[in-house]
Amino acid sequence: MEDEIELYLSDAEETMGKALAHTASELTKIRAGKASPAMVDSLRVDYYGTPTPISNMATVTAPDARSLVIKPFEKGMVGEIMKAIKNSDLGLNPLSEADQVRLNIPALTEQRRRDLVKQAKNETENGKVAIRNIRKDTNEALRKLLKEGASEDAIKAAEADVQKLTDSHIAKLDQAMTKKEAEVMTI
Repeated sequence: MEDEIELYLSDAEETMGKALAHTASELTKIRAGKASPAMVDSLRVDYYGTPTPISNMATVTAPDARSLVIKPFEKGMVGEIMKAIKNSDLGLNPLSEADQVRLNIPALTEQRRRDLVKQAKNETENGKVAIRNIRKDTNEALRKLLKEGASEDAIKAAEADVQKLTDSHIAKLDQAMTKKEAEVMTI
């Protein structure tokens, strides 16, 4: 029984870590006024009929704080990249420069900054919900072990450990949110 409890605890920690990592990656996609190659990570480009991540077909660099340069491995893909950017929800206007695409990142308005903070808070809340669901599922599994004959003290201790894991992961999410909010609101 002790081994099963440890297994549930390690599974919970691993899954909470994945939820934390996912939320962190979602937060990096929210632009904070300066150009970042991560802004176009989720962009899919029609590559000979297959939606392909832009990172698999081009190099994306940020030569300065206000622009991105996307240089496809094949020159013929410039048009497809331009079309994908125009059809995306990035709200950016791509410029074709011979064998590359340039994206000029406009300065954020105060209202847009507030909207981005709201979006970041929503992503963070989604992460918290995922972590709490993991806690709930783990505690239910531990209670099943109690019915199967595990000691009540061991289950209570394991539930306390799950709560500590939950609290630490939620604190990390709050830290990431605070950092992102400061990043977005800084002009």
